Amino acid sequence: MSANVKTMADFAAEGKMPEILFWVGCAGAFDDRYKKVTAAFATLLNHVGVSYAVLGTEEGCTGDPARRAGNEFLFQMQATANIEVLNGYGIKKIVTACPHCFNTIRNEYPDLGGQYEVIHHTQFLQQLIAEGRIRIREDRQKGSVTYHDSCYLGRANNVYEAPREVITALNMELKEMKRSRAKGFCCGAGGAQMFKEPEKGNKDVNVARTEEALETGAGTIAVACPFCMVMMTDGIKNKEKENTVAVMDIAELVLKQLS
Repeated sequence: MSANVKTMADFAAEGKMPEILFWVGCAGAFDDRYKKVTAAFATLLNHVGVSYAVLGTEEGCTGDPARRAGNEFLFQMQATANIEVLNGYGIKKIVTACPHCFNTIRNEYPDLGGQYEVIHHTQFLQQLIAEGRIRIREDRQKGSVTYHDSCYLGRANNVYEAPREVITALNMELKEMKRSRAKGFCCGAGGAQMFKEPEKGNKDVNVARTEEALETGAGTIAVACPFCMVMMTDGIKNKEKENTVAVMDIAELVLKQLS
């Protein structure tokens, strides 16, 4: 990430409060591929002058994988620790690029005393575009895109239009898969499935979903989730299409338009 990203501790030391807290998430901090998405989103925030901070080393896992895997005790330990930090800083507004973090902090932290306005980064980018803070260049971003709905963003939280509005604002042709929006198909990583081998069957879920994406003929598969990024990228590799089809996060598509 850019060296000029400030932490909440930095803001607190100055007696100030940022407009938003950017919740990076485990993948955004440690996964080599998704660190590029973190950097892309931070670059966009810097570009439009949004005042934001990260927690840095004070940010812990939300506990989502633990709860999905059935370890409620570990979830509550992780969640409580995070809530203490967030409440200690008086955080009110959180933006995250991970639907799993988004869902957990938005819908599950309130039960443990964590009340925040939580926004997914696609929603925030759509707002910035609608407000004219991100200006779309007409000579950029031609081409076709198919968008894969994250389960925790779509069916769990009914966020379907924001990422699509960003894509269309980029002057890109949106080609929908046969299963999309509320009838979308999981990438195969949710519910802590990311961390185990798949059950025996005729075909891996991510391969089936990748086949649906390839059927659209789109040159780019757009995602908005680190789990989906991993699974769709692996699916593309399985189909040996790495040289012809790109898998990119929505934030990366927007940044590419600006560069």
